Amino acid sequence: MDRIPIDIRHLQTLIALRDSGSVSKAATWMRLTQGALSHHIKALEDFYGVSLFVRKSSPVMFTPAGRRLLEAADQVVPILNQTTRDLLRMTSGVSGTLRIAIECHTCFDWLMPAVDAFRARWPEVEIDLVSGYHADPIGLLHQGRADLALVSCADKDEQGVDFHGLFRYRLVGLVANDHALSQKAHLEAEDFRDETLVTYPVEDDALDVVRLLLRPAGIKPVRRTTELTVAILMLVATGRGIAVLPRWAVQSYLQRQYVTAKPITREGLTSEIWAATLPSESSKPYLTEFISLLKETTAAGIPEVELID
Repeated sequence: MDRIPIDIRHLQTLIALRDSGSVSKAATWMRLTQGALSHHIKALEDFYGVSLFVRKSSPVMFTPAGRRLLEAADQVVPILNQTTRDLLRMTSGVSGTLRIAIECHTCFDWLMPAVDAFRARWPEVEIDLVSGYHADPIGLLHQGRADLALVSCADKDEQGVDFHGLFRYRLVGLVANDHALSQKAHLEAEDFRDETLVTYPVEDDALDVVRLLLRPAGIKPVRRTTELTVAILMLVATGRGIAVLPRWAVQSYLQRQYVTAKPITREGLTSEIWAATLPSESSKPYLTEFISLLKETTAAGIPEVELID
């Protein structure tokens, strides 16, 4: 039998390169160093004597040989993944309910693609969103009312909870197009002092801009709250306040120049999303796959996020 140098990791690497568009992001997806990922590619190139993609292309551009291997990867990897899931079902009798509690109002843009992918792969697991916004989703885990919570920070001192890093992202300040702050390169804490901060109706500790930027600077702006993102943007656009939101939540409005977005501080203000589970649930195959899907689909759909290892 002819020796075939390809294994599943090689094929997964090619898919990650295509879907992420860069070597650095693909390495993060694969939980490899860039050097290790490059070694996977070079091993194949050396064996076949061809280049698989154009170096320094952005996004990654595959050669004809690379595209042919990608065709094989797109056929083989899903089959092997499905086989793995089938074997897990045979050995563990997996079925049940995955109840998700969320702490953020802007989760759905990245949550629903993962839910759709999960339902296709695990049709026997009923997935449900615990109704409404929850200020204490971790508490719902302990009460047995949720199986997974999506939270904005990982409290490593929290007893009896496993935290799984998903991704981090930049927040942007939103101001009216004719606001004086629209002329600044970026916003600083002091710029919020005399402004009305338009937010969702949550406690101060649930707002990263307050917890990470304004409170340390001793600034407590007047707050105005509303449940809907579109209502926040309307208030901002009409000059009745400024807001801080993830760029992905308002991208369509920015493209229409409805409001103006500005970085927060020169370095940028970063927020994170974590999944939390009880230790007794963490090893369930369908739950671990859902967490992986959250990372994969978000990175594919929102390129500016940075996955947490």
